[in-house]
Amino acid sequence: MTALFWVSFAVIAYAYVGYPVIMFLLARFFPRPWRKGDFAAPVSIVMAVHNGAQRLHAQVEHLASLEPELVREVIIVSDGSNDGTAEILNHLQGARLRTIVLPEQAGKAAALNHGLAVATGEIVLFIDIRPKVAPGALRKLLSNFADPSVGCVAGELVLNTEGHDAAASAVSGVYWRYEQWIRNCEAAWDSPVGVYGGFYAARRNLVRPFPEGIILDDMFQPLSILRQGYRSVLDRSAIVVDTWPGKVSGEFQRKIRTLAGNYQLVSLAPWILSPRNRVLFQLVSHKLMRLVVPYFFVLLLLSATWLGIDSMAWRAVAIAQWAFWLAAALALKVRVPVIHRVASAASALLVLNFAAVIGLYKFLFTSGPLWKIWSPGGQAAEPAISLQTRESA
Repeated sequence: MTALFWVSFAVIAYAYVGYPVIMFLLARFFPRPWRKGDFAAPVSIVMAVHNGAQRLHAQVEHLASLEPELVREVIIVSDGSNDGTAEILNHLQGARLRTIVLPEQAGKAAALNHGLAVATGEIVLFIDIRPKVAPGALRKLLSNFADPSVGCVAGELVLNTEGHDAAASAVSGVYWRYEQWIRNCEAAWDSPVGVYGGFYAARRNLVRPFPEGIILDDMFQPLSILRQGYRSVLDRSAIVVDTWPGKVSGEFQRKIRTLAGNYQLVSLAPWILSPRNRVLFQLVSHKLMRLVVPYFFVLLLLSATWLGIDSMAWRAVAIAQWAFWLAAALALKVRVPVIHRVASAASALLVLNFAAVIGLYKFLFTSGPLWKIWSPGGQAAEPAISLQTRESA
């Protein structure tokens, strides 16, 4: 039991601390800088939307305002919408606007493939219906393509947490900043294993069709580009603002879908686990280890509890763990006095790890397309952060 405890502790510590430290050191002492400069290639913006009628007009206007001298076309694909989205698209007009209406919902991947089929720009910018791009961010994003080794670029995502409950805010706040820091370290050394799917660009000649029904298009495409010998990088000056679910229940469902998507990605693109994937170490350490960590948390708790039967010291370790998880669960329902900030962070950890367990269940037992297990729709609140302020910060 002692060995089981320390093995479990080592796995958890490596996933959350050890690997990030390794990436930080690699980025610090063995960086691979890339060249940035003027790059004025034509851009095709591709956006897939399902039931986004409430947001559509505002987002179309927003996209139309992005560097018109760079954007050749804005391609919007309605993925089987039944809320009036298709009707709105049929009436929208614009010299650079191209619309595609799919009568039946086929998933984001299929919608994006329809958009890619008609895209003519040298660069394809993938964007979602929620994000708002800061002034100048598109040009900054494109400047990274001045380096011929760069095939994919993502911007810096700023998450709006106004009105969020404590646990959801912790996921969108502390946890996301931690995640962004790891990705930036990965990019500095070579490439991140995934990017924020709501705002990233790629060279059109390198873009590959998305496998049918895939959830993690923002991992599949960058990894496919890496497979061709190019890099995927991040530009922290290219700001984009988005809002994730404001309630922990919504964030829980979103994470279930994302984590189930990791299993799906391996099944649809098994080559990512082969030596042909030069970021295999990062993929296993950053993504796949997170899928097994929940089970080691359980083993850590049970082994300490068993050892605590005969040892006061181990009993204290077990009690500390039980108290931590109890506070995490309690904070999901009530605001715990004094320790609510720590408790909300613990709640976020509980939500993320429980979502990984449910994600495996959903992957194994969901009948029909996996992407149907959660649909963001267009319900989240509009970002409240000033784009101009963030861009100039």
